[in-house]
Amino acid sequence: MIDRKFRILAHAARFRGAMDAGVRFTTEKQLLDAQAWSAFVRVYTCDSDDEDEGWRGEFWGKMMRGACLTYQYSGDEALCGVLTDAVEGLLKTQREDGRISTYSAEKQLRGWDVWSRKYVITGFLHYYRVCKDEDLKKRILDAVKRHADALIDAVGDGEGQIRITDTSEWWGGVNSSSILEPYVDLYTLCGEKKYLDFAEYIISCGGCRDGNLIDLAEKGEKMPFEYPEQKAYETISFFEGLLAYYETTGKEYYFNVVKKFIEAVADTDITVIGCSGCTHELFDHSALAQTERREGIMQETCVTVTWMRMLLRLYLLTGEAKYYTRLERSARNALYGSINTHNQKGRNGNGRILDPLPFDSYSPLTLGRRGKGIGGLKHFSFGGFYGCCACIAAAGVALLPLSAVTECENGFVFSTYESGKIRAGGAAFAVETDYPVSPNVKIAVSPDGEKELALRLRVPENTFDAAVFVNGEKAEIAAEDGFFTVRRIWSNGDTLELRGCFKPVFERLNGLTAVLYGPTVLARDEAKEPDGADISEPAALTGEYTLLPPEDGETLRVAFDRADGKAPLPLTDYASCGKLWENGTLTSVWNSVK
Repeated sequence: MIDRKFRILAHAARFRGAMDAGVRFTTEKQLLDAQAWSAFVRVYTCDSDDEDEGWRGEFWGKMMRGACLTYQYSGDEALCGVLTDAVEGLLKTQREDGRISTYSAEKQLRGWDVWSRKYVITGFLHYYRVCKDEDLKKRILDAVKRHADALIDAVGDGEGQIRITDTSEWWGGVNSSSILEPYVDLYTLCGEKKYLDFAEYIISCGGCRDGNLIDLAEKGEKMPFEYPEQKAYETISFFEGLLAYYETTGKEYYFNVVKKFIEAVADTDITVIGCSGCTHELFDHSALAQTERREGIMQETCVTVTWMRMLLRLYLLTGEAKYYTRLERSARNALYGSINTHNQKGRNGNGRILDPLPFDSYSPLTLGRRGKGIGGLKHFSFGGFYGCCACIAAAGVALLPLSAVTECENGFVFSTYESGKIRAGGAAFAVETDYPVSPNVKIAVSPDGEKELALRLRVPENTFDAAVFVNGEKAEIAAEDGFFTVRRIWSNGDTLELRGCFKPVFERLNGLTAVLYGPTVLARDEAKEPDGADISEPAALTGEYTLLPPEDGETLRVAFDRADGKAPLPLTDYASCGKLWENGTLTSVWNSVK
């Protein structure tokens, strides 16, 4: 096993700001919903995906993973109780042949069957790691192995078997091939070589029947938007499995392939808000195409979360700040923008209005609106519905608070900032900050007796004049590789501070302009314009600006003076814009600004 440079600290932090608010919203509005969990279990009892070869079977595992990550941060025992009931419910649906599936025996191994089986293993193994009941853990592991064995028996290149890339008609079988990650995870947990052998079989198939994704990424002659299949979510998921394989085996070749793939995506297909897929949910050279006005759906929340998960995994492995910088951009803009804080109703593909889900599925960029569709929408035969993006989003919301403070060799790493308290490894830390309004952070250090620690502070994106202070005195050290590192013997009452400032940073592309302030992308919102101004009208700015008190769910409000003397132009954090999508209000990141 490859050791990670940084390690997650479960139940160590309690924050009081946007990160914590996101967790509380998700917990209250979604994860404690026993009716939803009951529906997710029930679809396994009635071959619910037979008729349309659907993906209802993914909902349980997706949300279970997010709920377990949330519990690792919050320690909410009421949530743990709900999850235990959901696990017990799904265990009862296991079939005689070992499968836990929403497809009948006659219609298995097509459509999204293997994809959904992937999420069964994923959900169970995430719960396994937070479960305190040893008997239940044994039953879970036994059930998962039987479930995994059933697929091993049916899939392969042997007589009577079907090749993994032929188990779905969709996306060249990339969706099925992404089951690689949970098989590696299962091997890591139980040590039975047959699961690693099956993972290596999947790798040998290259992830896609229309072209070997591993070879394509390694050679780098084609970018992801030029691959034979461009489905962003599933492709990133496959490479996440490849990264898990490296973590388990230490085979550097695959690590290098994954890093090449990630850099290719970052260079060509990640937009200013940290998502991808301006054409539906596909890699489409979004880094260039993102300024085009799109009437259809774009930038799926599933892509945001999967990209974030991959970045965090790389950050913990390597300790390289660039991965967290990208992660935070995605979280504070694309992901937080998708949280349905105003309880707005959604739509199906025919424009029919549906009851609210806790997350929006798609994110606009240029003169667009939210609420255009429910990603992965599936109705249940017994009533009700759900969507893929709503299920996966909880996993994204948990990542920032879980990773804000991590453990490293001889100390701790502060990767992002929010007021709160952390207790771990014989030390306590009290954080005070107005981040992301400014990068200024003050940390009161309280070790259990004098203690030598290395404390690392990541310098946030677009920070100017960054410096670090110990007990009010400037430390004459420079940031290296994106971090300030202070190694010393700490005593109770010592303080560590990061000081600097944010200024508007203007990014220009294809004749339009986006404005960033620290990690925050600023946007126009039709509902916030002075005197009902038309947000499609170009704005000539003087360069002078004023920070204003945030309003109604905002974290940042900046008013820019106009050259023509009109009322100042208000730009606010992207995450707070477009929230009233039932009114059809437009929002825009890319604007005509001089």
